[in-house]
Amino acid sequence: MNNSRLFKKSLLAVTITTATLASQQAMAAGFQLNAQSATGIGRAFAGDAVIADNASVMARNAAAMALFDKTEFSLGFESITSMIEVKDATYCGPTCQVTNGAMGATNASYDDAGDTSIAPNIHLIVPVNDNFAWGINAYTNFGTKTEFEDAYAGYEYGGTTDVKSMNIGLAGSFRVDEHWSFGAGLDLIYGKGELKRSFSPEIAGALGTSEALDVDADGWALGFNLGTVYELNENNRFGLAYHYSPKLEAKGDISYAGYTGANGAIEDTLYMPLPDILEFSGFHKLENTKFAVHYSVQYIGWSSFDKLEAKESGTLNHYEWQNGMHYAIGGTYYLNQDWTLRAGYMYDTSAQDELTSISVPDSDRQWFSTGFTYHLDAKSNIDFGFTYLMGDDVEVNESKANPFFGTPHPTGTAENISSVSGTTRADAILLGLQYSRSF
Repeated sequence: MNNSRLFKKSLLAVTITTATLASQQAMAAGFQLNAQSATGIGRAFAGDAVIADNASVMARNAAAMALFDKTEFSLGFESITSMIEVKDATYCGPTCQVTNGAMGATNASYDDAGDTSIAPNIHLIVPVNDNFAWGINAYTNFGTKTEFEDAYAGYEYGGTTDVKSMNIGLAGSFRVDEHWSFGAGLDLIYGKGELKRSFSPEIAGALGTSEALDVDADGWALGFNLGTVYELNENNRFGLAYHYSPKLEAKGDISYAGYTGANGAIEDTLYMPLPDILEFSGFHKLENTKFAVHYSVQYIGWSSFDKLEAKESGTLNHYEWQNGMHYAIGGTYYLNQDWTLRAGYMYDTSAQDELTSISVPDSDRQWFSTGFTYHLDAKSNIDFGFTYLMGDDVEVNESKANPFFGTPHPTGTAENISSVSGTTRADAILLGLQYSRSF
């Protein structure tokens, strides 16, 4: 009874905290976020869909719940500190385009558009008998935030981009025999989007407003997941999991200067496409040793994120992202009864293709991870994970046709085009702490 009350209170706290504080940075390609466990952070999430060393595995593969014969509980958080830089950047407004071209451009470099945020998570797995188990959890799969000061010289290319998400999951697993297990679950996804863009004083003076875009919308959607685990023996197993992510419909106030029907903010529906995810993982503990190797290959269907649009206001921005992959390999060393050590490396491919952006900087990324588990006793342990995420320099060239001189649908001539060019880089430090217990 006490354990049940503890779980209910913890789930409520994490749910509220996730919804209000999880303004995460884009720590994987696009705005995918790996924040399910401190254990995963410590091995770059290599093998996470099948290792099953605590209850957080259900977030990656529901079928892996069949690997437990006791009730498992995990509660943790991840801190994310991003370092986002825009280097050698210049902004050129309409007058600049017509008169001086690049010679009249303004310096639009920016030292740090990143931030530090917290992403909590909670997981519970309850075996019912030798064949069936169920579980419930709360965590996040997606999130990004970049914020430029109001006086940023890039104006309509900077501003604030803040996407938050929360995933509440309910799943079940079924063991068919000593080798095969299957699982499935429902994902109730909450999403909130905040976008703000401002015109340069030049354009604002002609239009009579400095507000280019102001979006504040949220909503819920329903997704699902399927998974399977194949156990060759107790030291070798494989996992395959699929997560379906819907197009989330977020309702709220949207003010968009390019929409002729908008007179200030109007109530509208923002469509937020989310990618499907397919992951394959393997785990192999070497015979007569204390060492295990594990790996993952993940496919992320980012091509679904082609544009951001609203029901009434129309297309707010084009993205035309490409599908992404990540490849991770790691190792675990079972040092003794008290300590488990781990490390991992991930290569994560960019979701952006030809269209790049300073507001959502993206690139191929490398993860360098390490962590440990300390066993407090036979039933409980603490996990710590650390990752340094290193991005690449990416050249950015953006241009927009603005509603200059009051023209709502410009023709694209020089006098109503602005542009920004430069180089973006996004690095990050991820720290995770987690408590797990068996009952």
